[in-house]
Amino acid sequence: MLWIEAVRTLSAELNEPFALEFVWRHKYNLDKLAWLNLMREKIGENDLKLLTELSARLKEDEPPQYLVGWAEFCDLRLKVDQRVLIPRPETEELVALILKENKKEKLHVLDIGTGSGAIALALAKAHKEWQVTASDLSESALELASENAKEHALSVEFVQSDVMDQFTDEKFDLIVSNPPYIAFDETYEMDKSVIKYEPESALFAAHQGYAIYEKIARQAGAHLNPGGKLYFEIGYKQGPFLQQLFQAHFTDRTVSIHQDVFGKDRMISVS
Repeated sequence: MLWIEAVRTLSAELNEPFALEFVWRHKYNLDKLAWLNLMREKIGENDLKLLTELSARLKEDEPPQYLVGWAEFCDLRLKVDQRVLIPRPETEELVALILKENKKEKLHVLDIGTGSGAIALALAKAHKEWQVTASDLSESALELASENAKEHALSVEFVQSDVMDQFTDEKFDLIVSNPPYIAFDETYEMDKSVIKYEPESALFAAHQGYAIYEKIARQAGAHLNPGGKLYFEIGYKQGPFLQQLFQAHFTDRTVSIHQDVFGKDRMISVS
């Protein structure tokens, strides 16, 4: 059997027809040309077995990013596994908004619920002069985020904390978060791969998904420098409620809802 026949057969029942190619190419560091040349060759018994096993895992909805061990985010290749949420393109839009609106050379930034470190590391890469701190309740997530920081030689301080519980007198110019914001009864909107493999603690929150925002709203005022700003990723149906929530806590500020590239409410800023 040729490689191309094996790949076509094993990819036929996958939700993403090119997922098997993606996984194999990136597990074995093959560029597109090398992959195309491989398709003309006869597949060996061991390779067919490995390809079949990968196809079976993809068929069971295991995310390709977990299979290859990394995900791309803001031109960073970040290590990911089941300890952390896979970074999403929507979160890249949050980073872009922050960078667009904040040009100062020296800012102290806090990323709450950092997971893989995606937001913190992207900001630290864009502005090496910024002082970036990242927190997470999960010790295992912080271990992975620290590995990503070392891999990219980026300076980020990691703190284990439930929101800002472990911070006392620290104040920040920017507080950023992509917290868990899915209600426990909203799994019907989610892909099977997310429900089966990504960490529940990074996905779901009490109070119909608002619990972490509510805690941040209560704590953030005491940790903002004068003129400090807040930025959050949000669920596409949460904009009006969260705008009202943060406006109630920050009465002298402007709370804005920002849309993603698909025109859905996706971010909140307080400035």
